[in-house]
Amino acid sequence: MTTNLEMNVPTLAELTAQGESPEIVFWVGCAGSFDDRAKRVTKAFVKILNAVGIKFAVLGTEESCTGDPARRAGNEFLFQMQAMSNIQVLNGYNVKKIVTACPHCFNTIKNEYPELGGNYEVIHHSSYLQQLINEGKIKLSEGGSFKGKKITYHDSCYLGRANNIYEAPREVLQALDADLVEMKKCRTTGLCCGAGGAQMFKEPEKGKQDINIARTEDALSTGASTIAVACPFCMTMMTDGVKNKEKEATVQVKDLAELIAEAIK
Repeated sequence: MTTNLEMNVPTLAELTAQGESPEIVFWVGCAGSFDDRAKRVTKAFVKILNAVGIKFAVLGTEESCTGDPARRAGNEFLFQMQAMSNIQVLNGYNVKKIVTACPHCFNTIKNEYPELGGNYEVIHHSSYLQQLINEGKIKLSEGGSFKGKKITYHDSCYLGRANNIYEAPREVLQALDADLVEMKKCRTTGLCCGAGGAQMFKEPEKGKQDINIARTEDALSTGASTIAVACPFCMTMMTDGVKNKEKEATVQVKDLAELIAEAIK
């Protein structure tokens, strides 16, 4: 990763105390905060924001789980408790614009918080990265390490089918000058990684094959050396699938933010 990109992460409380307000609030999410692999995505996105001079802040310890896993697992009471707590904090700071690297957080805050009084402009980091590239704020090194390499993109259910975001992640990948190869099941017919609906936190039911293994086979069949994802849940499931196929030495699973951070000038 490029070494000249800084790691500067102000909290919303710190900025507010200085009488300042950020352009965006970066919602890190549980995975981005606690999962070792997803933390690398958080760092990559922060480095991009610092490199292009975006004034942002995180909630830090004031951020709690959005409640998505609780609601998907059927615990509506816990979901509403977590959601109301977060909405109280966000509204207390008069937050207007939120960017998150997790489609589950994105979907919950964007589509489910309004009914509880939480109304914000919510953007997934794939759309935000595309916006920064289109505006010329992110400048990528030409003929970089991805030139001519095959990359395939796995559609996250909560980005694609739930929110109709299919092109932004692909446009981000095309900016890398890589060879984007599609799986047969992609976009509206994409296959779930197997983590949604709180399945991430339990053992799969008995069947012929785990979903993440089937999805990894789809990705490997493209001949791509990089499987690009835009969701921490997908990251875990696809990485486990690559390990199951013993392809770790030749195939990498990376988030869009990591790929851009590597290619940024």
